[in-house]
Amino acid sequence: MPIVRSKLADVKRTAALALLCLAVALPPASDGRAEELAGPAETALKALLANSAVAKALEQIKADDARTLAEQRRITEIAAPPFKEHTRAEFYLQRFHELGLDDAALDSEGNVVALRKGSGKGPKLVVSAHLDTVFPENTDVTVREADGVLRAPGIGDDARGLAALLAVIQTLNANAITTTGDVMLVGTVGEEELGNLRGVKALFRDHRDIDGFISIDGLGITRVVNRATGSLRYEMIFRGPGGHSFQEFGLPSAIHAMGRAIAGIADLETPAEPKTTFTVGTVRGGTSVNAIAGEAHMTVDLRSNATEELLKLKARVLALVSEAAAEENKRWGSDRITVETNLIGERPAGVVAEDSPLVEAARRSAAAIARGPHVVFAGASTDSNLAMSLGIPAVTIGGGGEGGNWHSLNEWYKPTDAYLGPQNALLTLLMLVGMEGVSAPVLPRRAAR
Repeated sequence: MPIVRSKLADVKRTAALALLCLAVALPPASDGRAEELAGPAETALKALLANSAVAKALEQIKADDARTLAEQRRITEIAAPPFKEHTRAEFYLQRFHELGLDDAALDSEGNVVALRKGSGKGPKLVVSAHLDTVFPENTDVTVREADGVLRAPGIGDDARGLAALLAVIQTLNANAITTTGDVMLVGTVGEEELGNLRGVKALFRDHRDIDGFISIDGLGITRVVNRATGSLRYEMIFRGPGGHSFQEFGLPSAIHAMGRAIAGIADLETPAEPKTTFTVGTVRGGTSVNAIAGEAHMTVDLRSNATEELLKLKARVLALVSEAAAEENKRWGSDRITVETNLIGERPAGVVAEDSPLVEAARRSAAAIARGPHVVFAGASTDSNLAMSLGIPAVTIGGGGEGGNWHSLNEWYKPTDAYLGPQNALLTLLMLVGMEGVSAPVLPRRAAR
């Protein structure tokens, strides 16, 4: 406990210096908005860091670090495969109720949703983490620990975010912190894989008065995601006549056609900035080693931080697939290879300006909590994509700690300074919605509600 008090004192002593460093580091904006917006954010941060209730809340989060990690382990071991998140959602709903969110409920899509009302006419902010994982049913999700490292599928993505969100709720209620604006707390479904953001799509469909959105997803707190990486996902089905590999040699092959397409896609070149990527993720087809394949399937993932580049990549890939079928037919003097292309996933791209109030608050909070390191802006595909595409300011922030091997059975997590994640989420939240009697909201209310 003495260590906790000492470090919190350090935070308060160095807050002014951190803010000064941030003011110097802010990139100039041609329209002067960076200077205009620095005032409210800086004022709010100073007031919050100087407040005894906030200091106590930050201290409590650190003191509860082990409990939050235990919560993370427990969540990890509740399987949440794509489209089958219900068991984890029920557990999360129970935890919401236990933490005092009496109105918490499952919505029509399966999200866990609760509203913590503010005291006045402030903005409405969503703070969320996603319930689902990429792993299929029957995956062993037992957490194993060795040398301070925890390993299990989904231990970081996004069990850490879910645990960090619970830590924030616990701290707000335990310290009776009253916000000016409303805070909607959400565990979302459908963030991963072919879930196609179905959870947040339902959330924004049903709640038209949301002014800002935060997703806790990822780990390190000095990385602020303010760009939404757009994606398009396709399934391509190649079909042909099929036949015996020897007796009917000379017929076109669905697998050969697909192979031509894969080779063409693999040779594509895409810009490094805006980052634009592609991959053929899965392939299957054929019936036997000695049969000319009559059918073959592949799935393709295309991504970019810019809509224009994503659409260019889409056009090139679809053309290559059609050309591959034509080439296979030409090789054998046939017209029997066909290809069917189905869009199976779409995530919009978007961006929130670095000098926007929400991004500014996230940046300043992270720098203050982490004591001054440079905050990196990044692009990623998260629940925030949907909000950004609707013109609603949004960021994705980390839940704290270190980790790697995402989306693999060997995913790992190390709780190094893990408490910084929920501390940062709490401080960002309070800056945005305001704390009654302490600071005004930094997040503006949207005109159309």
